[in-house]
Amino acid sequence: MSVWGLRGVLAASVSLLPLAAAAQGAAVTLGEISVVATTPVGAAGGRFDPGIAPAPVPPGAIPQVVEPRLRGGAQPLNKIPSTVETVTARDLDFDRATFNTVETLARRVPGLNLSDSQGSNNRVDINYRGFQASPVTGVPQGLAVYQNGVRINEAFGDIVNLDLIPQVAIQRIDVVTGNPVFGLNALGGALNIQMKNGFTWQGTEITALGGSDGRIAGSLQHGKVVDNWSFYFAGEGLNDRGWRYQSPSTIGRVYGDIGYRTPDSEFHLIGQMARTYFGAAAATPTDFTHVDPRAIFTYPQTTTTELGTIQLTGRVDISPTWDLSGNAYYRRFSQRYIDGNDSDFERCSPAQTDFPNNLCLDDDGFTPVGAPGSAARRAFRNSLRLLGGQNQLIPFTAGVPYGTLDVTKTEAEGYGGSLQAANRDKVFGFNNSFVIGGSIDVAHYGFKSSSTLGVINPDLSVTTNPNNPFYGNIPGLGTQFIRTAGALGLAPSAVQGSNLYMGLYTIDTIDLTDALSLTAGARLNFARIATQDLTGFSPDVTGTHYFNKINPLAGLTYRFSPGLNLYGSYSESNRAPTPLELACANPLRPCLLPNSLVADPPLKQVEGQTYEVGFRGALPNFYDGGLVNYKIGAFRTDLTNDILQLATPGNAARGYFVNVPATRRQGVEVGLEYVADWLTVYANYALIDATFQFNGVLSSPNNPLSNNGAITVVPGNKVPLVPDHQFKAGFDVELLPNWRIGMALQAYSSSYYRGDESNLNRKLPPYYVLNLTTSYRVNRNLEVFGYVTNLTNNRYATFGTFFEPGLVAGRYPVNDTRTTTLAQPLSIYGGVRYTFGEAPVPMAEPLIRKY
Repeated sequence: MSVWGLRGVLAASVSLLPLAAAAQGAAVTLGEISVVATTPVGAAGGRFDPGIAPAPVPPGAIPQVVEPRLRGGAQPLNKIPSTVETVTARDLDFDRATFNTVETLARRVPGLNLSDSQGSNNRVDINYRGFQASPVTGVPQGLAVYQNGVRINEAFGDIVNLDLIPQVAIQRIDVVTGNPVFGLNALGGALNIQMKNGFTWQGTEITALGGSDGRIAGSLQHGKVVDNWSFYFAGEGLNDRGWRYQSPSTIGRVYGDIGYRTPDSEFHLIGQMARTYFGAAAATPTDFTHVDPRAIFTYPQTTTTELGTIQLTGRVDISPTWDLSGNAYYRRFSQRYIDGNDSDFERCSPAQTDFPNNLCLDDDGFTPVGAPGSAARRAFRNSLRLLGGQNQLIPFTAGVPYGTLDVTKTEAEGYGGSLQAANRDKVFGFNNSFVIGGSIDVAHYGFKSSSTLGVINPDLSVTTNPNNPFYGNIPGLGTQFIRTAGALGLAPSAVQGSNLYMGLYTIDTIDLTDALSLTAGARLNFARIATQDLTGFSPDVTGTHYFNKINPLAGLTYRFSPGLNLYGSYSESNRAPTPLELACANPLRPCLLPNSLVADPPLKQVEGQTYEVGFRGALPNFYDGGLVNYKIGAFRTDLTNDILQLATPGNAARGYFVNVPATRRQGVEVGLEYVADWLTVYANYALIDATFQFNGVLSSPNNPLSNNGAITVVPGNKVPLVPDHQFKAGFDVELLPNWRIGMALQAYSSSYYRGDESNLNRKLPPYYVLNLTTSYRVNRNLEVFGYVTNLTNNRYATFGTFFEPGLVAGRYPVNDTRTTTLAQPLSIYGGVRYTFGEAPVPMAEPLIRKY
């Protein structure tokens, strides 16, 4: 159910309360109804809580309506001057067989699409209004993500790993735009994830399922309240072999919450652990997928991620109008990526080097130094010879399909907290909500990358030869990392460092009239990023960088009627370059990036300006007691010093980052939803116009229409992988008692390949996908369900980039420069869900009932 639906239920309920109370002769207390948290800390307590009901009144007397108390940074939707999209636990239930939160976001949120560069629907890029939240190291991150008030953009690259969060434990996700209070990375908005606890979900539930590609999965959740204490636990596990070759998925994740509350306080101790393993994380040349849609390129390509976190949250009512809330956390993150790649090695030229018949890195990606035949040119070519771990030369052997085994490892340890005070005293007789708070996040990290020499086998696996000292191993000495003599283009990297992010914010909403509300606020962001090179090959990486900015917010809402609300706002935002981007800003010394087939002076921070305006509302009792929610809005975000990831000439697995002067995202979003006891129907449309706003030259060496690896960008060129038009529709209907069926359609227009920022090549084709779900409740405790993805078995790709053509492994010709990741084909899953005792009670998510 959307936030609009909840607000409509509240409005309808209030209108009927006097009649109901008069009939019963009792006092009336409003039920617990979710609202929207306008601050990260508000996620822990952003809801309507019932007030304390007075004693019953005699029959016929006028009942007293007890208003629920609004705590923290929570606000009714009609007072928020920007867009809010909400996904609830009931929405997530539609996609229960996927164990995947992003599938639900893509299905329900206007302006949000997914691009799959990894070949796994558990590790996809979220594109919202042209801004990304991605689990892939190296993708510029434009969305802030919070879980129970803690920022979970990881320390080294700001990546977002939603695959580490148990889907069954999520209470709701609010997608909030135009609010700088959410801090760094909130250029396009913030995802605010609120988890379940024993006070909001009670019962015991077990789910087991299986289906296509050998998928076996299950979940368990249990919630209980004992006096003032609550307990909640959730665990999930999944294993399948994937729909492509060499692409298994293994997921294990647990979440626990112990809560304590009194009438004027609430505290939670939260723990979470997760481990995920995914294979075949890369796009595939289209020459291969035309032969076999399941094909991959070179492998292994595995990602192993581990997470452990502990968190304490709390809220105390200091007085009837003041409350204090906060959190503290510790977070440990580890990720290892292994990638087998084709290489760009060749025989050192006898005429231009002093090391004939040895192995050199191809110099096509470098600007030669000195005139042909000069000593400077010869020295330059000599600097590209390959050296083993003992600085030994590597002999060239004709006919060997050379490859590399590239490994990156990231370790991060973070801790911090936030504190927030909220007040709801009237100001000059006007209702007012005032919030002031601050946060601090500290992280220490280490990042390493290395390459070992390998050979590409006929099955496209890349391996080393333990009996050959030049293929990655020397007996007694272990793995031997390779590099060029000049550390140009190929060299191991090792970086350690720390982040310090601090923020101070305030936001105030005052009701100038019963209909008109003014919101104003600001946040000061401060970032200190210290990095140190541990190899000696990249001394320019060592340094300490400081970034700061004050981001204001101003907005108005006007409520013409209970069913019509106008909103508009202006806000600013920023994101600091990540440690990865700062360490990989030199094109001569690029970094290994775990997104094979894409390609990174200190960078400047990105700054954004966002404008929003729109109408929204809810119409209760529309038909058969149902509720209609609607919205239409427009937005525009202008960025300066946006950061792009560029490919490295001659080495597709490596890349670097650059600032560009300006980019823009603007568009229109329209949504309509009908909700009743037995039927939910929705449809929404989004126009997303994401463009570059500068004249410049970028590197795209594998773009077939580039000029010696360079492409020219002009204002108005489209940002790749962002479809202009997005349409989504679906329904969930109770056909017969206890039997429900639902269907969801997503349709997207074409978009440009990554690496085609100049918009010269043909696009990724438009596509649609249709998913089906059904469930039958056998009795009060047992439910059987089924789920079908890609019902029409449509073959389409959500991600594409370019590749250097040629002969792979000495036997497979690749002529087409395009590489894509095809989407999951028709897949069928089935399962059962059993609840013990009484049905579980989702306390914070009331069902729609007929009025």
